[in-house]
Amino acid sequence: MKIHNFSAGPSILPKEVMTKAAEAVIEFEGTGLSILEMSHRSAPFERVMEQAEALVRELLAVPSDYAVLFLHGGASLQFTMLVQNLLPVNGKAAYLNTGVWSKKAIKEARLYGEVEVVASSEDRNFNYIPKAYKIPEDASYLHFTSNNTIYGTQFHLFPDPKVPLVVDMSSDIFSKKIEVSQFDLIYAGAQKNMGPAGVSLVIVKKSSLGRTSRTIPTMLQYQTHIDNGSMFNTPPCFPIYVSMLNLQWLKDFGGIEAIEKRNREKAALLYAEIDSNVHFEGTTEKEDRSVMTPTFVMKDPSLEAAFLKFASDRGISGIKGHRSVGGFRASMYNAMPLESVQVLVQAMRDFSATL
Repeated sequence: MKIHNFSAGPSILPKEVMTKAAEAVIEFEGTGLSILEMSHRSAPFERVMEQAEALVRELLAVPSDYAVLFLHGGASLQFTMLVQNLLPVNGKAAYLNTGVWSKKAIKEARLYGEVEVVASSEDRNFNYIPKAYKIPEDASYLHFTSNNTIYGTQFHLFPDPKVPLVVDMSSDIFSKKIEVSQFDLIYAGAQKNMGPAGVSLVIVKKSSLGRTSRTIPTMLQYQTHIDNGSMFNTPPCFPIYVSMLNLQWLKDFGGIEAIEKRNREKAALLYAEIDSNVHFEGTTEKEDRSVMTPTFVMKDPSLEAAFLKFASDRGISGIKGHRSVGGFRASMYNAMPLESVQVLVQAMRDFSATL
């Protein structure tokens, strides 16, 4: 039976990417070595790193004055690292609080300086994106999380402050067109749209660095990794390789424009069923609904376990919602085919017909 994987992460990858990755685990490009045992200083892997960076730059049209880094530690390390590199001693940072990951970022930032939460949607369990707020002009940066996986909301219009903009794009990077020059720093864990868990992408404006007057541990300085081409220490070689394969797949698919079109088709199909099916309802404000991670519940919560079983019997995996919201979450990252969403929608219709 075909499995339709709606997992929130690590998420679905294209079959052809996994096939090539599996082959490289046995032997990488005729070298007689596995990608897992190859030196990161070898010419073959250096080419992998160069190609991965080139694909990021091409797909997102990254300006030349920005560095592209592949780092350890996940997006959670970036909660700390970005503050140390961008927030001056005695400085102030502004944050938007739109969910669990924003709260975690705020918690870490408060260890290093003043943090002003300029807006929050916590009053309604994060089911909307705040619209009206004032950003202090003396803030060193404004931080926000572009897509909120647990609560199913997404920024469809980015903030346009008079201060530098920092964004956690872990769950929607490469899913739609963005203007990198709008940001001083973009960071993202790989395990949603870029590759497997184990590597994070950081895109940082070089001129924004070196201004904090802080003593920063060597490993936590972006400049360290810029100077060493993301290889100050042994990088997460296999996740970078698989990310490179996945970015090549995205380029071959037609790039950001093509994948954005398909992502919107998938979301429109599912949301249409949520809105028309009398047994289901969405959990977020319609104008703030996520294209990547729709969340929904059954109007009769007692039926949810039965629907999960019904869906599982049809090969639908990973739709159980986070405990903070309940119900269901259908993570529809780039590699999710339209067919899988069609199967989920049909299951919703068929289950409703049994009631």
